[in-house]
Amino acid sequence: MRQLGILGGMSWESTASYYRLLNQGVRERLGGLHSAPLLLHSVNFAEIAELQRRGDWAAAGELLARAAQGLQQAGATALLLATNTMHKVAPALEAAVDIPLLHIGDAVGQALQRQGVQRAALLGTRFTMQEDFYRQRLAERFAIEVITPAPVQMSEIDRVIFAELCQGQFLPPARDFYLACLRTLREQGAEVAILGCTEIGLLLEGVDAPLPLLDSAEVHVAMGLEWLLGS
Repeated sequence: MRQLGILGGMSWESTASYYRLLNQGVRERLGGLHSAPLLLHSVNFAEIAELQRRGDWAAAGELLARAAQGLQQAGATALLLATNTMHKVAPALEAAVDIPLLHIGDAVGQALQRQGVQRAALLGTRFTMQEDFYRQRLAERFAIEVITPAPVQMSEIDRVIFAELCQGQFLPPARDFYLACLRTLREQGAEVAILGCTEIGLLLEGVDAPLPLLDSAEVHVAMGLEWLLGS
């Protein structure tokens, strides 16, 4: 197996899911005592969140690029950035290392293409929903139209992510609100909902949702497994 680097901590709740799912995937495919050969650099999310708040994406990119270089030097043969929002600075990471960054947008786009989806809803942080780094990649590379919630809904979705989900709180009122947003997006023509924040899948796990859910973390992990196993 190849060694895979995980750049995480944004938040550690989702990074823990990546670690668990990667190891489960290797065990299911290879059996026995097999587990995933991983290197993990987990950042202090408070520092990243403050740079997001200030709009200092250049500094955030430099911070993550240094972490990516460390993972490469330690022997990683590819990188998983275990967050949706920070793929905004993916170009900075790709420029800093000589190993591939397995992009979450490509994992999502490929999964949607396999399902024949043409119009997808997107839930995530306000940065992921409002800015074009994610939506544009899906449109240009995979011809998928992305629709997002109304601004008031966006604000509450974002608040819940930072105030609750990243704190390990997965509460019924937040779950109900997210499901109401999905019902509205279905009425607007969405065929599938992209859970474009790696913590949202934890909130909606096991629910009967009004739209099929595509968990970005799960398809990203699947991409990582293909790399690990050399497929």
